[in-house]
Amino acid sequence: MGWVRSTGRATGSAAGRPPAGGVGGLVGRVVLVAAVLLAGCAQGAPPSAAGPAGGRGALTFVTAGDLTDYLAPLVAEWNAGRPAEPVTLVELPDSADETRAQMLSELRSGSSRFDVLNIDVAWTSEFAAAGLIAPLERERFDLAAFLPPVVGTATFRGRLYAVPYVTNAGLLYYRKDVLDAAGERPPRTWAELARLARTLAPRHGLGGYAGQFLPYEGLTVNVTEAIQSAGGTVLREEGAGVGVDSDAARAALSFLAGGVREGWIPAEALRFKEEESKAAFEEGRLLFLRNWPYVYADAGRPGSAVAGRFEAAPLPGPYGPGTSVLGGSNLAVSARSRHPASAADFLAYLTSERVQRQVLTRGSLPPVRASLYTDPELVAAHPYLPILRESVLAAVPRPKSARYDQVSLAVQAVAQDVLALRTSPEEGVRRLTRELAAIPHAGRDTSVPDGS
Repeated sequence: MGWVRSTGRATGSAAGRPPAGGVGGLVGRVVLVAAVLLAGCAQGAPPSAAGPAGGRGALTFVTAGDLTDYLAPLVAEWNAGRPAEPVTLVELPDSADETRAQMLSELRSGSSRFDVLNIDVAWTSEFAAAGLIAPLERERFDLAAFLPPVVGTATFRGRLYAVPYVTNAGLLYYRKDVLDAAGERPPRTWAELARLARTLAPRHGLGGYAGQFLPYEGLTVNVTEAIQSAGGTVLREEGAGVGVDSDAARAALSFLAGGVREGWIPAEALRFKEEESKAAFEEGRLLFLRNWPYVYADAGRPGSAVAGRFEAAPLPGPYGPGTSVLGGSNLAVSARSRHPASAADFLAYLTSERVQRQVLTRGSLPPVRASLYTDPELVAAHPYLPILRESVLAAVPRPKSARYDQVSLAVQAVAQDVLALRTSPEEGVRRLTRELAAIPHAGRDTSVPDGS
């Protein structure tokens, strides 16, 4: 989901670390964290707030697999301080598609089993339009302390339906040693990227540039970023209209297809997801790579062929720095939760500054609180934070639609044909416009009262 260390997961995220092995069954593995810590360990948990009758009690928190095992201690801490409102942690398979399918199956069945859901930012509109998650009271959460763009991923039709939990934005990784030796700076424009990828990379036996170009959510992200960097959009007005028939979209597809045609995007990149593209960069086979922030730590580890020889920069655009798609995950409350007041407190706890710091330091996930990106201690340990902050502040959410899954599939199918040089960028834009116009983006209005 882009949310276990990166988006790009549902993107494979779009925000997260790619899967490290699935877990079978509807519930995957269930971790019931006992209240084993002293009550003093729960310092920082929000005080109880008044809620509706029956609004307090035990909660079930469902998420994709926690690959760094940082969540269980946080839940245990909550349970130690809230013995009357214990949280059971349910981990679903690491595959974003499986996680989404299992969440939707459970919620659509009318079950009240799940209370709090950790959902990919791209799913918020879909879940909200279907009436599966409840609107939240804006004043209950410290939204002003978050990086401003991330709040937009949690809203639909003017309502707050979730609270941002983890964010992400794409970065351009580059071989600093190669660029320094040639007296070149990291590219800020598509033209500079293409020139260096076409001319400098071959001199060093490197492929020029790769992103995530296999037809899956990652391809949607890469194409959407290119369109938005050129000033365009895929959908308008939260899905009320189709905006892809534009010069920006034609320029974006022409840029990517041109890279394949001219060879500075290697043919193998059309089979890359996050991990395959990361491996190519780590093995010293690429000059440039578009990927999520988790690559910074992984590529810098001993054994990486590029450790100490690379850096990261904002994504380039046609005229200057480009626009990333926001990855990450949001926390939402099921519309059928029997304990919404406790659920809201749990959301406030997980997004508090103290816990968000642990999300970064223990979970290796980019936090949503702005202050953490300028904290000297954190920046020293995570040098990419200032660049990531710049990228997040310039980023925008993916297209909002009640049928986002269909939108993404349409983008993938058309972009695959364009990048495989089977379809021209012009025809690709016409075809995508037709296919998007046939998707009912509006969905239905939820009957849950607006608490915003």
